[in-house]
Amino acid sequence: MSGQQTKAGASIVKVAVSASAAASIEWYDFFIYGTAAALVFPTLFFPAELPTFVAQIAAFSTFAVGFIARPIGAMLFGHFGDLLGRKRALVAALLLMGVATTCIGLLPSYHRIGIAAPLALVVLRFAQGLAVGGQWGGAALMAIESAPIGKRGFYGSFVQMGVPVGLVLANLIFLLVSEAVSPQSFHAWGWRIPFLLSFVLVLIGFYVQFHLQEPSEFENAASAGADATGETRKLPLAKVLSGHLPDVLLAGGAFIANNTCFYVAITWIVAYGTANLGIPKETLLAAVIIGSVLMIPVLILCGAISDRFGRRGIFMLGAVLAGLWVFAMFPLVESGSLLQITIAVTVEMGLLSMMYGPQAALFAEMFPVEVRYSGASLGYQVGAVFGGGFAPIIATALFAKFESTLSIALYLCAMCAISFFSVFALGIRAGAYRRARGPQPEA
Repeated sequence: MSGQQTKAGASIVKVAVSASAAASIEWYDFFIYGTAAALVFPTLFFPAELPTFVAQIAAFSTFAVGFIARPIGAMLFGHFGDLLGRKRALVAALLLMGVATTCIGLLPSYHRIGIAAPLALVVLRFAQGLAVGGQWGGAALMAIESAPIGKRGFYGSFVQMGVPVGLVLANLIFLLVSEAVSPQSFHAWGWRIPFLLSFVLVLIGFYVQFHLQEPSEFENAASAGADATGETRKLPLAKVLSGHLPDVLLAGGAFIANNTCFYVAITWIVAYGTANLGIPKETLLAAVIIGSVLMIPVLILCGAISDRFGRRGIFMLGAVLAGLWVFAMFPLVESGSLLQITIAVTVEMGLLSMMYGPQAALFAEMFPVEVRYSGASLGYQVGAVFGGGFAPIIATALFAKFESTLSIALYLCAMCAISFFSVFALGIRAGAYRRARGPQPEA
């Protein structure tokens, strides 16, 4: 018996580590675009005669295209992930991301091919969005559905680690390249190196394909769902939209604060600090890297705590604290001090971890197994497109209008309030569902 338990434990660790690695490189690919959009894309892919503000908005608009594509990717990969398996959908998403990001690294500039450059950039960014829309659900469910029921929050947090790990890798690579070459060389060709390195994601995709198994929970549900009508097996996306749409929307609302605050902290603050405050980009990227590294153990801790004390309580507490901290975050950044900027970003990321750590398990447990990939992925990506996708653009426009970061802090605080009440409503729905079912026999 102990030998079987050891083998099962080793198996879930392998799945969790593999899913975390896949998520990390996938998010690395997604994040290097955001860093490049803040630092080099405005001058590379748009006409030189555009005002700086307009070029920055244009670059952030292509950044937002990836978020618009994410719900479409969630629907596409979620549908087939529920129909054909988590592993196949995850592998397809990884391969798509690896190829799209590598192609961005090979893309000629506006100076060479004119309007075709930003158009191609938009298409490739859209492909990135499709891929990341499918990746999260596949990686999360591979880990959660392979984990013991009492440790889903803990193992689900390994997939959530992909965000800070990917962010650290993206910013670290940019820092190393910018230090290794001159500013002229960096703008000419050095920025392409981080994109070309993403080809490693293709190799991870092949590893997942040939070395990991489908979660037994999915396989058992798939076998049980093969009834006479086959409705569940054929139309998982339709079933989610017709039977679980309120849960999808509330999940999106729950995620909107995390995504909005996060992308303002890692993308808009970098652009604001360099362009408006004259802070060296190395200082800002260093603060983001430190905050992301410290975010990793907090994510794991919060995921484990949610296994013991519940998902919703720690999630709502994180929303309240993150919404309050933003009023201190911007003054600290405006000090120009590396220490104060690091404190500003690190504390915000730690508070966001209180929501993001247990989120994978929370979202997975909201939906039945047979439609879980579609439901969890779509909820996650709805929050992403209305949160992070437009956050840098909204923050840029608010600052241009009011010439103060207070308006941005109020905007972020409002997003945190939406997430708080969304999770509160999820608790009410869950309680009503349990009362409607009545007493259940013990397993």
